[in-house]
Amino acid sequence: MSRILHVPRRFALDEWGGTESVIYNLCKQQQALGQHPEIHTSRALAPIPREVWRDIPIHRYRYCYPFLGLSEAEVHALDKKGGNLLSLDLFGHLLAARGVRIYHAHVLKRMGGAVLTAARLRNKPCVVTLHGNIFDVPAAEAASIVEAQAGHFEWGKPFGALFRSRHLLDDADAVLCVGFSEYEKARAALAHDRVYHLPNGVTAAAFAGGDRAAGRHALGWPQDAIGFGCLSRIDPQKNQLLLVEAFAALVAAEPQRPFRLLLGGPVTAPAYQQELLDLIRRCQLESHVTLHPAVVAESALHRNLLAALDTFVLPSRHEPFGIVILEAWAAGLPVIASNVGGLAKLVTHEHDGLHFPAGDTADLTAALARLANDPGLRRALAAAGQVTVARDYTWQAVSARLEDIYQTCEARHR
Repeated sequence: MSRILHVPRRFALDEWGGTESVIYNLCKQQQALGQHPEIHTSRALAPIPREVWRDIPIHRYRYCYPFLGLSEAEVHALDKKGGNLLSLDLFGHLLAARGVRIYHAHVLKRMGGAVLTAARLRNKPCVVTLHGNIFDVPAAEAASIVEAQAGHFEWGKPFGALFRSRHLLDDADAVLCVGFSEYEKARAALAHDRVYHLPNGVTAAAFAGGDRAAGRHALGWPQDAIGFGCLSRIDPQKNQLLLVEAFAALVAAEPQRPFRLLLGGPVTAPAYQQELLDLIRRCQLESHVTLHPAVVAESALHRNLLAALDTFVLPSRHEPFGIVILEAWAAGLPVIASNVGGLAKLVTHEHDGLHFPAGDTADLTAALARLANDPGLRRALAAAGQVTVARDYTWQAVSARLEDIYQTCEARHR
């Protein structure tokens, strides 16, 4: 048996995001090639120890955050985003696993170190994927991730040393970066040549063929509305506050036009969601803006909500890649994206989308107005985006490249 053990920090179906999508789709491609991929993770936000979801085995293990005095709310905040957890249960199962071909970590810190240690003790290759969580994160964002553990004594440091967590990227057989910006920074920072750029992909068929009328009915939008939307995590990183500000300026400039805005996705920062609601009320946009809870990825509702839009907008403060851009292209939508991180490479300005400087409300408002008033440009950008997806971002191409990297790692190990 050729088992490939994928290890993310968590894998909660109700908290679906880019990392979950990447791991699931890679697993499906590996299954098609006769491999045996499995997901091994913590029980953060998903207490079910073992399940099979869409034919992919998922194993979840007991864990803790090794800090004294954490409240339930602080643990939940760490579960939601970035918590440096410890799972000796996971480590034991990884170490005892038989028939393993590759250990593939999608996490850093203690948990990533545990994956590497198990791989080394079993003399198997260890691959690490960076989903935009180290070299391409602004300092303020990095600080916010660990805010919940601030002021609590950390008793887990010896385990970090035991698992050589700080040396994970130096010792791994391959370091994969989904974003080109992070790839460049990782190559400059790491003193080895085992860094690879492996972008995310998309199953285009899963996002095509949405029912526009059904999507607009679900949102309560009139059929003649000019719809903008961002289907991503509700999180400060995604900067939906900026989008609401720009949209408010657009509505103020043309109050008679039926503009609508959709903000949808799992809420990783409830306080930020409340800021959005407060801003919407202050701008008197309650009838123009719809907040929609998370939907099942690649579901009919997901397709229909995308089909309900005329333009997709991703105004992120930073972004390692931007897999939701691929989903929007696959759904036949033009995109507007901030010119940061992986988005700067992913979207080609004036060809398959429009860029605007991150944080610039006036420029984003201008981009919204431009696409609202130019259906021909919307169609041209959307068509080019579909070509980009078909040419560069199929999961078949991504998984074939990953298999080449796996084989290189195995050859190095022999």
